[in-house]
Amino acid sequence: MFYTIGEMARKLNVAPSTLRYYDKEGLLPFVERSSGGIRMFKDEDMEWLRMLGCLKKAGMPLKEIKSFMDWSRQGDATIGRRLDLLEKQRQSVLEQQKQLEDTLLMLDYKRWYYQTAQAAGTCAVHDTMALDQVPERFRPLKEEWKAEE
Repeated sequence: MFYTIGEMARKLNVAPSTLRYYDKEGLLPFVERSSGGIRMFKDEDMEWLRMLGCLKKAGMPLKEIKSFMDWSRQGDATIGRRLDLLEKQRQSVLEQQKQLEDTLLMLDYKRWYYQTAQAAGTCAVHDTMALDQVPERFRPLKEEWKAEE
């Protein structure tokens, strides 16, 4: 079965222009075209497109995605290269995840801070608050800031 660019875009939850751009950048050499030049996607193309989308969401530059796709088409001789590239990107995603966790902790702390201040009617409530009155997960933040004062 063949799908138009619009149908495939809906299946992948992306804009058709995204698929056109990927094709223009040489990332979709497997896509067939009709005699009129219309892109015709097959069910088997879905795995490639999902992988491409995953790599893009992981923050991999298009140049590296193209290398990965080219290596994939070259076969088993490039397994090591593909694995290295995926590992590098995985480490990058793990670093981003850690940064997001740190950001979320800060936001949660500030939310607690202002909820507590609102209940007390003043932010000054925190000036005299003992460390054991601070939720345990926020104590390292409070101690770190106190040390910087």
